[in-house]
Amino acid sequence: MREHPLRWIIVLLVVAALASVIWKATRPKPVLVSVKPVTRGIVERTVANTRAGTVKACRRAKLSPSVGGQIARLPVKKGDRVKQGQVLLELWNKDLKARTALAENQLNSARSKSKAICLKAELAQRNARRVMNLRSSDVASEEQADNAVSEAKALKAECEAANAEIQVRKAQLAVARANVDRTQLKAPFDGVIAEINGELSEFVTPSPIGVPTPPAIDIVDNVCFYVAAPIDEVDAEAIRMDMTARITMDAFKNKVFQARVRRIADYVLDVEKQARTVEVEAAFAGNENFNHLLAGYSADIEVILDVRENVVRVPTEAVIKAGKVFKYLPDQGKLKACDVRTGLSNWNWTEVLNGLSPGDQVVVNVDNPDLADDAPAEIIEDEELL
Repeated sequence: MREHPLRWIIVLLVVAALASVIWKATRPKPVLVSVKPVTRGIVERTVANTRAGTVKACRRAKLSPSVGGQIARLPVKKGDRVKQGQVLLELWNKDLKARTALAENQLNSARSKSKAICLKAELAQRNARRVMNLRSSDVASEEQADNAVSEAKALKAECEAANAEIQVRKAQLAVARANVDRTQLKAPFDGVIAEINGELSEFVTPSPIGVPTPPAIDIVDNVCFYVAAPIDEVDAEAIRMDMTARITMDAFKNKVFQARVRRIADYVLDVEKQARTVEVEAAFAGNENFNHLLAGYSADIEVILDVRENVVRVPTEAVIKAGKVFKYLPDQGKLKACDVRTGLSNWNWTEVLNGLSPGDQVVVNVDNPDLADDAPAEIIEDEELL
């Protein structure tokens, strides 16, 4: 008896379904990869600080009086903007000011005396010339002529002595004024008062030798700033003066400041024995508005050692050690391991000298242990990897 063909059709469909299920079950699962394109652009070789750097003011003065005394005037407060030469603090100095006034009066008195004596000397000199003329005509006696000449010489000497006295009085006045100045703190430059340690009527004393004490007033230049940061001793050797650099700060997120290297320390810091560094200073190069920039902010510097333009580049995160990358082949849905020769490199980009072309897609999640040559792959977004 012939079997019905429909039965064989059903059997074949069941077998096909089972075969499909078995094939799918035994087929390798695709590797989940995140890819980025190979592009052309700029690649820089840079070095950066190993620990956070610090924004510093170009000028900062921690001032204290050179003599002790009681604070009599404190015309400024923390945060005030001051001008060069402005009095910031003054100790009680009425006695010194009185001595200064006395010295000024003595100087004025000496000038008046000198003027009177010198006028008499000029008059005596004219009288002496007239008497000498009369003597040549035998109208005046020799004694009269000698007396007139001697008096003129004596008054001239008194005039010179009076002028010398003026110089002495000037020196005494300068000493008196210097003593007053020692009781005053004046701003050495335009800036902002950062700190005041003292109040009216309190006593301040100079720091004893070898015993530092807080400054009476701390003034900071709020116009000029630079960044000082530690660079690893291995990287510092390649840095040169006036190299281009970039400054970034946590306080100014996503903002990059152009800068130039202004100083490279002549010695190595060994604060941390296992990570010796060289301090490098970078000065802001642009016309930046520093109204909101404060000395003491943490900052990072990146010094540009070399630049290549319009080169083939890949994201640095795609490069595995020994110059290897995984390229994704979209038409085949699988990966291909490629050996590449690299050039300049930084945290973001690596120059590719050969082995890849612009437009190729490379895997960037290279920490996936399933990556392998000819492995099937499936592209996912970076968020799906989290």
